[in-house]
Amino acid sequence: MTTSPKLFDLTGRVALITGGNKGLGKAMARGLAQAGADIFLSSRNEAEVKATLDEILKETGRKGGYAIADMTKREDVKRLAKTAVERMGKVDILINNAGANFPQAIDAITDEAWDMVLETNLTSIMGLTRAIVPQMRARKWGRIIHISSIMGIVSKEKRNVYSATKAALIGMCHASAIDLGEDGITVNCIAPGPFLTDMPGKLLSPAEKAEFAKTTVLNRWADPTELVGPALFLSSEAGSYVTGHVLVVDGGYIVR
Repeated sequence: MTTSPKLFDLTGRVALITGGNKGLGKAMARGLAQAGADIFLSSRNEAEVKATLDEILKETGRKGGYAIADMTKREDVKRLAKTAVERMGKVDILINNAGANFPQAIDAITDEAWDMVLETNLTSIMGLTRAIVPQMRARKWGRIIHISSIMGIVSKEKRNVYSATKAALIGMCHASAIDLGEDGITVNCIAPGPFLTDMPGKLLSPAEKAEFAKTTVLNRWADPTELVGPALFLSSEAGSYVTGHVLVVDGGYIVR
């Protein structure tokens, strides 16, 4: 009988995390490495991603690598997949975390903002997943996690483009879970609520942050480390029978 600690043991696994240089991506990368996984990170910022990788590997003793990739550029996405597999030998766990938000009201959306957010939040995820899946299929094991958002389930003002992409991720997750289930690959979404990362930090005023905290039943923003448990669950044997699911991690925002 499998013991509980083994359910979350990622020894021998390799995880690719996009947007792994800071915030939620950094927290999840560190958490998976602490559970035994080797990690490969991507970001547009080489200085940040290299520093993050060095910090995590020094702490955990794991192996790892990184690549510079602009997720709005399809050739960068293809190169990222190829580089990760070549350098690490395989990718068992793919966490599609990189994202963008450019709030605009429906009658103010620019084509440039639409194209940038759509390419980053949806098209790049399709492209990277498409490129990574074949080697997972060959081994009959894989974990794919899309970082969606509660804004893909509910929304607020000026989140037209962001909500559209995050809702689309959920739809793609459902379809991909059906496509890949027989190959031992699970596909799930995590829908975070108010996590205090750089994105809301820059977009929201102090008053808006305080107001948003009150919309949760826990009456606070989450720390990025609070996404590690959900990510580890879906990445490990603990979540082996969970697929096509949206795991909401929102401090009770939706129920309130």
